[in-house]
Amino acid sequence: MEKKENNPKLTTAYGRPVENDQSSITAGGKPEQGYGLLNDTYLVEKLAHFTRERIPERIVHAKGAGAYGYFEVKNDLAKYTKAKFLSEAGKKTEVFARFSTVGGEKGSADSERDPRGFAVKFYTEEGNYDIVGNNTPIFFIRDAIKFPDFVHTQKRDPQTNLKDATMFWDFLSLTPESTHQVSFLFTDRGTPADFRHMHGFGANTWMFYNEKGESYFFKWHFLTNQGIRTLTAAEATELAGKDPDHATRDLYQAIERGEYPSWTVYVQIMTPQQAREYRFDPFDVTKVWFHADFPLIEVGTMVLNRNPENFFAEVEQAAFAPSTLVPGIYPSPDKLLQGRLFAYEDAHRYRLGKNHDLIPVNSPKATKAYNNERDGSMMTGDNYGRTANYFPNSVNAYTEARDTADVPAIALEEAKIARYDRPATDNDFIQPGEFYRRVLSDTDKDHLISNIAGHLGGALQRIQYRQAALFYKADADYGTRVAEALDLDVQKVKDLAAKSDQERNAATAE
Repeated sequence: MEKKENNPKLTTAYGRPVENDQSSITAGGKPEQGYGLLNDTYLVEKLAHFTRERIPERIVHAKGAGAYGYFEVKNDLAKYTKAKFLSEAGKKTEVFARFSTVGGEKGSADSERDPRGFAVKFYTEEGNYDIVGNNTPIFFIRDAIKFPDFVHTQKRDPQTNLKDATMFWDFLSLTPESTHQVSFLFTDRGTPADFRHMHGFGANTWMFYNEKGESYFFKWHFLTNQGIRTLTAAEATELAGKDPDHATRDLYQAIERGEYPSWTVYVQIMTPQQAREYRFDPFDVTKVWFHADFPLIEVGTMVLNRNPENFFAEVEQAAFAPSTLVPGIYPSPDKLLQGRLFAYEDAHRYRLGKNHDLIPVNSPKATKAYNNERDGSMMTGDNYGRTANYFPNSVNAYTEARDTADVPAIALEEAKIARYDRPATDNDFIQPGEFYRRVLSDTDKDHLISNIAGHLGGALQRIQYRQAALFYKADADYGTRVAEALDLDVQKVKDLAAKSDQERNAATAE
């Protein structure tokens, strides 16, 4: 999809000019951090419109498989959090997990090159708790306002209705923060052999708080006990033709055989003081926390041991949202997370209806819900019978759980409400460079270059140059090999890498 002449200025749905479409409004002490605000009406408009673009299929994570099981605590986290399901060794909590591709439609192949969704619903005694992550510890973007645009580039051209490499790489090459995730995606980790042989990550940073009101930031890690298995590009392509549902089949059949997949669950934990002093923004989801700085702490094990009885009722209608929390866990000022807190639940209301929480797979199992949210389409329960539907009341009043749900006060230093731009810096290329040099084997590097060249080669050449320059900024060998594989002028790639983002984008605009 090529650029049009005389592009008009961006506006809201009602015609108001949009002065900044790259940064959401936050109240925070640092430009790169902050808690989102509902008065960012443009962000709300973008996300609300985006979550209503498809019916009834999920906009993202459309194709997936799921299973029930349990999570068992090995080492309690009572020091860090008041969350009861993490409070003592040996404690078990029922879970439902769903694995999925991200960008593909419901009928797409399980072997497509794509991140894999890794979502877990814990049916705790304090209500449900959802982890909505991927098989990668990082993501492409760090501000939710970019998410609708990013997903559009992973879908179909509005004119041809075909996947378009130019759309895909045009956006990514204009979004340098994506370089880390792109590098991960185009290794063989981007084509997992199945759902059992891959890790899972919460990716976003979250906050624990304990009974004393002390808080800590943390990240989730689910490391597979089956070992990592991946597909080469050729194997993935072959499977897409022979058995496009292979991963769905593998998970179901393994559980039916009694070969229950499991993951060892870890957290990384950081104090607020460490967060303030860390070498980069710890809430930036395009980066990992180095294990040498914050070692993995083993928490327990997740085991999946029961298949659903009905796919539609239990997998297709499963609804996960990062806003589904329990006492002891709270969001961090991660700008991508702040938008996710609204968008996921809003998508469920649109796709499944206002009462999606009453669908059995989504309902709490270890406790019962009590609230004044009544009526609406698809009300399948007793609608709380004759119970008063307002609070406070003196008839049959519920009571507030003030002793259990207290979140510690969060200080915002020098908070100023604004759209804080977050341009790319050299810091955004450190981790993808380290990933290329230190994590990947020679074979991994060969596959990475081949996979990138095979896909990027379908984009316009000027975009190939722009993207190759980003790889060069991460690592000279990385960028050189991509350039050579695409028959690009290596010196031109090197020169583009040395330019600022603005200069590079201008030089590759036509």
